[in-house]
This record gives sequence, structure tokens and C-alpha cells, in this order.
Amino acid sequence: MDGKIVFEEHMAISDTLEDSRSFAGGSGKWDEFARQILDLGEERLARMEGNGIAFSILSLNAPGIQALLDTDEAIELARRANDHLAEAVFKYPDRLAGFAALPMQDPDAASEELIRSVKDLGFKGALVNGFTQKGIPDSAIYFDIPEYRSFWATVSELNVPFYLHPRMQIPSRAQPYEGHPWLMSSPWGFAVETSIHALRMCGSGMFDEFPNLKIIVGHLGEHIPYDLWRIDARMRFSPRGYTGKRYLGEYFRDHFCVTTSGNFCDPSFQCALEVMGIDRMFFSADYPFERMEDAANWFDSTPLSVAERLQIGRTNAIKLFNLELE
Repeated sequence: MDGKIVFEEHMAISDTLEDSRSFAGGSGKWDEFARQILDLGEERLARMEGNGIAFSILSLNAPGIQALLDTDEAIELARRANDHLAEAVFKYPDRLAGFAALPMQDPDAASEELIRSVKDLGFKGALVNGFTQKGIPDSAIYFDIPEYRSFWATVSELNVPFYLHPRMQIPSRAQPYEGHPWLMSSPWGFAVETSIHALRMCGSGMFDEFPNLKIIVGHLGEHIPYDLWRIDARMRFSPRGYTGKRYLGEYFRDHFCVTTSGNFCDPSFQCALEVMGIDRMFFSADYPFERMEDAANWFDSTPLSVAERLQIGRTNAIKLFNLELE
């Protein structure tokens, strides 16, 4: 299928490049990976063209801004990263757009940078790499807490999507992974951390307060669609202090969108599609952590009608981001 749109696609600047070394695919692949994630021009666009991808919304690599302990440093680096991405978007406006990197260490500063990125740079929303550290290394701040209501008010007012992207748990809080470091990142821990964060949001009341919020998660929903029936069934049996006005599953299906990024599996895709509904499903690749070729070849051949493939691969994204594409 030609004309596909992707939006869990990553870039780096020199300050954040080393954040991705351990995820680059093993020894001998770093030079190629570094070139790909730094490139915002010819190579990326050629790969898009060769795989039927017409438009890509790019975002800063993980953990990026979220791992900075100093708030002033986070504010400054987010601004520089967004300005750098904006230069590429300005150069290739028909092919590229941006998600804002945000200094979530300070909700007010994050709001200001999101407003600047959307209104001045033309970005399509924000992508934040999971929980934020602040002040001390042993810190993990999740955005469902009351201190972030002013930030969500800004997201709501701007009416732009917020992509909740994974990051690896910090070592001081990763006791379950001891002796098994391979579990901490993309094979398992990414989904664990992101799904907990997403479910916390569902149970926090933030969607009652801001009913137009739209949150995106990748990798076919970070395990949540597969488990959503059981989550709600067990909470009916033992809510244990839950104060939400509706079941978690209702919040998740109403406020979350799910992409195919980095999870190119027919049975998993069909499960997510059935649970979420076609209007909440989107194509993405996760380049350069995944190959565009693998993502596109799988999506173009997974069992879907022509109309379904077009909706998931293109028109849902045009509607979500208010894109003006031919």
C-alpha cells in the first residue's frame, strides 16, 4: 500500500545519541544505527519512499529529556531538540512533521514548550518517554498525579495527541529483573512500564476532567488490549480502592489509540483490532529500532480489506492529526 503514515519514528541529536546505544541491535551495528537515527533527510526519505510511506512524524529518542535530573537542563535540551527537528520539518513539510520533546520535570515548563512547539513550530503533539526523573537518580514521576493537571489542561486546550512512549526502569527500582537484564528493555520491561503508566492514567480521573484527551501507545497496546477483559472483570470482583467513575477498559478504549510500531504479528494485531476497534488502530514502524521494510511488508500483507488497510495505514492518522495531505 502506498501513502502510509507513520508516527513512532525516532531521531536523535548529539546530546541524546548515546541513550540508544544499548538498543541498537548488538555489536557491529552501531555505526549504521547512529547514522540512521541522526539522519533527517535523504536516507530516511528514501527508505520511506521505498516502503510506501508518504509521511512521518518524528520524535526524540528515549529516555532523552526524561532522564535529566536538572530541570533547567531539561528545559534547555528539549528546546534545542525541538528546534533541530523543526529545521527538518521546514525543509520537508510534505514528508515530515514533529512531536515535541517536553521537560516534564516541570509541568508549567512542559506546557510552555508544548504551546511553543505546536503554535510556533507546527508540531502535531508531543511524545514523552515514560516517567520522568528529577533531582535525584532514584526518582520516577508518573503524570497521572495531581501536580500534572495544569499540563493536561494545556494538552486539552491545544487538542493535540500525547504519545506515551516506553523507557527502561531505573536500576534502583528494577529488583524483579535482577540477574535477567535482557527482560528490562524492549522484550518485556518497556511494555510493563508503559502499560502501568497508561492504566494509572485511566484510573486517575484525568479523563473525566479533560474528556477530549487523546493518548497514543505503541507496540499493539503494550499488552493492554489482550488483558483488558480480565482487568475489568477482576476489578468488578475486588476494586481495592479504585475511585474511577467508569471501568478502566472504558477509559482505555475511549481515550487511547494503538499503533503497530515494532509488533508485526498477525494474531496480536487481530486481538488489538477487535478490542480497540478500527477507528483506534494506526500503522507505525518504530524506525530505526525496527526496519521500515519489515513493518511495511507485514502491514501490506496482513489480512485486511482494502478499505481497512487504507483506514489503519493512512486516513485514521490524517483525522487524528488534522493533516492536510493530498
